[in-house]
Amino acid sequence: MFVKELEVALSEGRADIAVHSLKDVPMDMPEGFSLACVMEREDPRDAWVSSQYATLMDLPQGAVVGTSSLRRTVLLRALRPDLKIEPLRGNLDTRLRKLDEGQYAGIILAAAGLKRLKLSDRIRHVFDTNQMLPAAGQGALGIEICEGRSDLVAALQPLVHTTSWLAVAAERAVSRAMGGSCSMPLAAHATLAGDVLSLRAAWGDPEGAVQLVNAAISGAVSSLQDAEDLGLQVAHELKRGGAH
Repeated sequence: MFVKELEVALSEGRADIAVHSLKDVPMDMPEGFSLACVMEREDPRDAWVSSQYATLMDLPQGAVVGTSSLRRTVLLRALRPDLKIEPLRGNLDTRLRKLDEGQYAGIILAAAGLKRLKLSDRIRHVFDTNQMLPAAGQGALGIEICEGRSDLVAALQPLVHTTSWLAVAAERAVSRAMGGSCSMPLAAHATLAGDVLSLRAAWGDPEGAVQLVNAAISGAVSSLQDAEDLGLQVAHELKRGGAH
């Protein structure tokens, strides 16, 4: 809904560019719009926020953890099946207020959002990606424009961060192949070392009927298409492992 509102502003000429958190942008851009730039990525990891407990592993059995992300829910269940996971909605201030009121023993938020809003002091622990694999595009900002605006493409070139764009292109390709929704129980995270991109993904069943499915691949990339091809391969491996 928020993305659409900004696209309406673009189409009506009330805005030239729209800045999005790529985690929330649909995997297929609507006709007439394009992604002109991916900026340098902030920390893509998830953060543990709690008034009482330093880490997730310090929680007592049956403690209540807040998140409305299906991805975080399935990863949490893999780490601590004994915990009680409750929905957590609202903007960042609302979520932190609910935590401070004692509704949850701890909550999980994107580290990037807390850091960008100068709330790093609320972070008790940043999850290693081996524990909590991030969502596709998490921590990255993308700039959307109307197609045909070559003037804007040229103007935005100094903000392009190629390493970040290649990584999120691979991650978003996984998500697109798996259904294209930012609300599905899917994690995908890529890193680039030289020209070799390493991509990992995980899918879980929200009902707990299927064990967590993992897939990983590495390969040389020199273009966005190369990165997307690796994403498609990882999605294929997830499906072979039982993801749907």
